[in-house]
Amino acid sequence: MKISFNDIAENKRWSLLFLTGLGALFFLGIGQTHLFDWDEINFAESAREMMQTGDYLRVQVNYEPFWEKPPFFIWMQVASMKLFGVNAFAARFPNALFGIFYLITIYLIGRKHFSPKFGLIWALVFCGSLLPNAYFKSGIIDPSFNFFIFLSVYFMIRVISGIDEEKRGQLALLSGVFSGLSVITKGPVGFLLLGLTLFVYLVIKRFKPFPKVKYIFAFLGGLLGIILIWLTMEFSNNGFEIIRQFIAYQAELFSSNVAGHQQPFYYHFVVVFFGCFPISIIAIPHLLKKRSETNLDFHLWMLCLFWGVLILFSIVTTKIIHYSSMTWVPLSFVAAYSLYLIDLKKINLSGFVKWGYLSLGILLSLAFIAIAYFIGNNYAFAEKIADPFIAASLRQDISMNPIAFGVGGILLIGTILGFIFLKKLKIGAFAITTAGSVMIAFLIACYTLLPAVEQFAQGPAIEFYKRSQKEDVKIVTFQFKSYGQYFYGKTEKHREEMDWFLIADIDEPVYLVSKQGNNWLNDKFKFELIECKGGFCLYRRNPGEK
Repeated sequence: MKISFNDIAENKRWSLLFLTGLGALFFLGIGQTHLFDWDEINFAESAREMMQTGDYLRVQVNYEPFWEKPPFFIWMQVASMKLFGVNAFAARFPNALFGIFYLITIYLIGRKHFSPKFGLIWALVFCGSLLPNAYFKSGIIDPSFNFFIFLSVYFMIRVISGIDEEKRGQLALLSGVFSGLSVITKGPVGFLLLGLTLFVYLVIKRFKPFPKVKYIFAFLGGLLGIILIWLTMEFSNNGFEIIRQFIAYQAELFSSNVAGHQQPFYYHFVVVFFGCFPISIIAIPHLLKKRSETNLDFHLWMLCLFWGVLILFSIVTTKIIHYSSMTWVPLSFVAAYSLYLIDLKKINLSGFVKWGYLSLGILLSLAFIAIAYFIGNNYAFAEKIADPFIAASLRQDISMNPIAFGVGGILLIGTILGFIFLKKLKIGAFAITTAGSVMIAFLIACYTLLPAVEQFAQGPAIEFYKRSQKEDVKIVTFQFKSYGQYFYGKTEKHREEMDWFLIADIDEPVYLVSKQGNNWLNDKFKFELIECKGGFCLYRRNPGEK
């Protein structure tokens, strides 16, 4: 019996099983590389220190209060580490789980308000895009943070629409609860993004569907209920200071260049365009079109969310790739809805989408093939680079698995097949091909490309950190910031700042990790060079030496 795309979509049980099985691929390969500095190691170290100290209410790094992030995601990592141990797999496990949550949630929302086929298309094109797929194999906060924001926006849409009149109070409460969860996951920007989206929508609608006061109070009850639970625990255990510092940091994040992540205004536009292939190309012709015929005005809401986030984080001084990640869900909706209308023959497939998809897909596929070639010829490229750290990082013996070329190869085959299906208007086949090729390509990357890239970027430093743990000696970094010495050195107590180890008397050996090319003051401080590997050098200072 031949089972078609429509058969799977119409059968709710089949669809859920299919998407769960597809989402299970997010778990494969997530433990193949060490956690990356800074964010992945930073959050995992906070979870490890919670377990080490038994203090599950305070987020800390190097056993000092860490006021930059609330605790909810750290709690999820703690639960994971209690199941799987303190390792990279456990740190990334919550996001892989949220990958399945996303697929099922998107499908169910699409099925409820549009059609089963649309729901399945939406879920597939979302997970079949590059950055959204890689996102669920990471150990950063944003997947869970954005999931809560999206659900908060979704329930608010239903409140404003009035489609479920008898449930509007409950829906407003749920919107507030999920907004509150987003706040205790990453900070007040969670509520800000919901508020910005709602404000833009109401302005466009001239405030005609403004919610009743009782629904506003229901929302605030959910929002403040969640936030006050956290603040009460924090205040009762640690006082007001950590809360004050947290608020100050959030303000600084928006107003100044934090941690050197300053980029031009158009940075996130470029990230979304290339990183969200193919949904970026498919959605572009429809990102400025208001389709009021959609249920609940959903298309307009998604445009408000997309443009609000993209413009806000383009204005913000600090720019990191995942800061614009909240745009990915509404972008996937616009792309999926466009494909759905094409499938229904309500709109035509534009030449821009068709040929843009093929062109950008080939370009990105070749880029992945080029990365594999670069890794396989690292010594030759090292001779052409003047920067001593980068050149030394490339002069490592990396065993490059030829299968690494399969990352770009699979993407290229998927692009060509996707183009054929798109040209023939076989939207279901296109969605399955896109999701399958991207997920298989990233699975191959986890076992081939990423370990090689990680070895170049930080591998030797991680080895040095692990060595300090085995030899039970202190380790610090010099002239560069890292959280790796805490997590992979498995510190058990606060370690003083680096300058202390340079000048003070010590009663046990100290290791110091420095990048090659740094201005190392070897004549002033008596550190013995132990080893240089890749772009990093390991020094040792013995007791009695200054």
